[in-house]
Amino acid sequence: MGRDIETKTYTREQRQRYREKVQHCLDVFEQMLAADSFDFDEPLSGMEIELNLVGRDYLPKMDNADVLRAIADPEYQTELGKFNIEFNVPPGPLAGDALARLEELLRASMNEAERRSSALGTHIIMTGILPTVMPETFEGEWMSENVRYAAINDAVLAARGEDIHIDIEGPGGETLSRYVDSVAPESACTSMQLHLQVRPEDFADHWNAAQVLAGPQLALAANSPFLMGRQLWAETRIVLFTQATDTRPIEYANQGVRPRVWFGERWITSIFDLFEENARWFPALLPELDPEDPQAVFDGGGAPQLAEMRLHNGTIYRWNRPIYDVAGGTPHLRLENRVLPAGPTVVDTLANAAFYYGTLRTLAAEDRPVWTRMAFSTAHENFLEGSRQGIDADLFWPGVGQMPASELILRHLLPLAYRGLDAWGVDPAVRDRLLGIVEGRCMTGMNGAQWQIEAVRSLEASGVPRVEALRRMVAAYATQMHANIPVHTWEKL
Repeated sequence: MGRDIETKTYTREQRQRYREKVQHCLDVFEQMLAADSFDFDEPLSGMEIELNLVGRDYLPKMDNADVLRAIADPEYQTELGKFNIEFNVPPGPLAGDALARLEELLRASMNEAERRSSALGTHIIMTGILPTVMPETFEGEWMSENVRYAAINDAVLAARGEDIHIDIEGPGGETLSRYVDSVAPESACTSMQLHLQVRPEDFADHWNAAQVLAGPQLALAANSPFLMGRQLWAETRIVLFTQATDTRPIEYANQGVRPRVWFGERWITSIFDLFEENARWFPALLPELDPEDPQAVFDGGGAPQLAEMRLHNGTIYRWNRPIYDVAGGTPHLRLENRVLPAGPTVVDTLANAAFYYGTLRTLAAEDRPVWTRMAFSTAHENFLEGSRQGIDADLFWPGVGQMPASELILRHLLPLAYRGLDAWGVDPAVRDRLLGIVEGRCMTGMNGAQWQIEAVRSLEASGVPRVEALRRMVAAYATQMHANIPVHTWEKL
């Protein structure tokens, strides 16, 4: 969100001044774009992975403070729920064997984190929604100790003016409907975020391409089919996050007021379009003022922090988010892809990343871009269909029409991913291994969500009640997750 905040309450004057300061930051940002003030030596990628903590019974365990002290690694940080932590991967290039080395780094780091946390009776699970999360998970002290989290919770409820309604109907007919008095269910959503540093002039093409790719990404990588004992969407995390942080009362939603968790509504021509939409359409949740005068800093040849613009952007949850940041005194721009769930394994995570970075590279460089042949609303429909149905989704693609997601990926998108990874300079052996996992998922129709669903069905067919089936499934999931074998080859229960 740009920086930590200091307070949970704000005056009317602060809100007015904050709105003015966001606009001031936006004006300076526009000048920076015109002056080409941004760093770009080589494209760097980065990754954040959110993780769940469970006890020996594989139920959520609220001890992230103790776990983080035990891990003692600054790359691991707190997250919203006490049963969550986040692992931040330092940025690096994609070329050569970088992805293979990243896999080794992730495995070594997470194995060590698991070793240290297991001494506390806590285990780490990497998935989109922990299947053993139940309504009682959020009774009592569920929120991590952080002013920012409490402030967001209070701001969302104050803007909404009433309790939050979680109302989800799964394609298979199971439903979940309940009111909650906090944003607690948001903490059930654990994702993987992929970052890519982008030149200003190339940002619009990359963002548009990422929007087109979101539906196939979800179909391929869905890993969140269960919530509070119900089988819902293949990637329930999408609809849950949307509803759990919705600042709109029902009447505002019915009027078409834009939600803060947002796919968007149009293709863009510049990164400026997205920040301008932020300022025009979304009131501040955390109007924290910074003393910097961004115009004075820019006029003096410095790199302004644009703190208010960045903080405001961090409270608008686009699935593909623009990032302005300053590193080493030099500003740069990144595209943050927030579509994917965490897990099931490190190697599956790297396969998802390889598919994304490779296909994105090719789509963004096409002479006749795919988004010029697709309505934005169609990309949004693909996004929702991929999250509802997962690997069984039917998606639209220009020139080929409607087809099963697995066929679309195998026949049309995987070749683009191969070309894109070649353009990044990725070692062919690394490329073939990771994209081979993508191919294997499509050939078998088995991703994380499908494995979870089939495992629970098998247990229930043998007479195990749903709640116990979910617990046993998570235990089996954990074993194969730590073995780091691709999910499409996992043993069935």
